[in-house]
Amino acid sequence: MVEKATNIVWHGGSVTRADRERLLDQRGATVWLTGLSGSGKSTIAVGVEALLIGSGRLCYRIDGDNLRHGLNRNLGFSAEDRRENVRRTGEVCRILADAGVIVLASLVSPYREDRALVRALHDEWGLPFLEVFVDVSLEVAEARDPKGLYKKARAGEIRDFTGIHQPYEQPERPELHLASSAATAEEFAQNVVELLKSRAVVK
Repeated sequence: MVEKATNIVWHGGSVTRADRERLLDQRGATVWLTGLSGSGKSTIAVGVEALLIGSGRLCYRIDGDNLRHGLNRNLGFSAEDRRENVRRTGEVCRILADAGVIVLASLVSPYREDRALVRALHDEWGLPFLEVFVDVSLEVAEARDPKGLYKKARAGEIRDFTGIHQPYEQPERPELHLASSAATAEEFAQNVVELLKSRAVVK
C-alpha cells in the first residue's frame, strides 16, 4: 500500500497566473483528446501544436505513449493502472496550464469517470479543460491499426486492450466532437484552434 503524504503545506508565491498569462498573451488550458487507439488523436494534436507554435503561442503536446516511457513507465493497462495513468497525466496538465501553457493531451483514457476526475482537477484551480472526442468506429480504427496493436490483441499477444478486451466509454458532452470520417486531420486541427479562440484561450 502506498503511504499518503502527511504534514504538508501549500507554498504560494508573489507571481500569479494572471502575471504569467499577461507575459504570454494567452490563457493556460488543457485540450484533452480522447478516442480509440488509431482514431487520430496524436495526429490531430501534432497539427494543433504546429498551428499554435506557428502563430506564436506557447503550447506543449503530451502523448499517452510518450509518458509511459518515463513518468508512467511503471503502469500497465488494467483498469486501475489506466486510472492512475490518467490521474498523473491530468496533474501534469494542470501544472502546465497553471504556468500559462496550452497543453494538448492525447490519451485513449477510456473511462468517463477518469476523464471527469481530470476535469475536476482543472475546475479546482479555475483552469479551462476542453474535452475533444475523436470519434471513429472500432472497425475503422482496427482497419487502420497504425501500430499493429489490434492485430496483436486479436492474436492474444496483448491483454487489456481497449475496444477488444476493455470498453471505451464515449464522452457524453465533449466541448468538441470530431467525427473521424468527416474531415482531414488538418481540418480537425483547425477546428481545435477555433475552439481555443471561442473560449478566449487565444485571440
